[in-house]
Amino acid sequence: MGKVEELRPETSGHDLIVKVLDAKIVVDKPARGSLKAQRVAECTVGDETGTILFTARNEQVELVTAGSYVALTNAKIDMFRGSMRLAVGQGGKVAAAPGQSFSPKQDFNLSLIEYELVPVPTPAAPPAQEAEQEAAPAAPASKQGGEEGGEPAGGAANGAAEFEEAEAPPAAAAAAGGTT
Repeated sequence: MGKVEELRPETSGHDLIVKVLDAKIVVDKPARGSLKAQRVAECTVGDETGTILFTARNEQVELVTAGSYVALTNAKIDMFRGSMRLAVGQGGKVAAAPGQSFSPKQDFNLSLIEYELVPVPTPAAPPAQEAEQEAAPAAPASKQGGEEGGEPAGGAANGAAEFEEAEAPPAAAAAAGGTT
């Protein structure tokens, strides 16, 4: 089983046992016509290493009551306004985890850390590959992703990016229990 402190932006396949600290229903729409009922709860969950916001949907909402322990299987991290949110989709499972007795570390909430998307430059091709690219016949621009100059599609402008931790705004620090 993994730990909350090990979670990173846009990752998946996490198996955790967490305690629900609080749960607040934010969407409760009854079924109408051919549409199914929708329920969404935002919960603060955690383990001995930290806490994070968990978004529970539909049947999951019944299992996430304050004080309960739940096992999350194949959970993923979604990004919402630059912050991490834990969720369990169709390929995962939320189940009661009886027999647990740990107290979550509440002064380290991963959802209060703000991340920003930054472009990651791709390294230049080694000299041997550059010579091979120059010797290869040029394909029509539409097959190279519309780029000119013989660079392969998806070069430095391929949209590659990764998240970097940004400084938390003063309001987030105050919410985490700090003083401003």
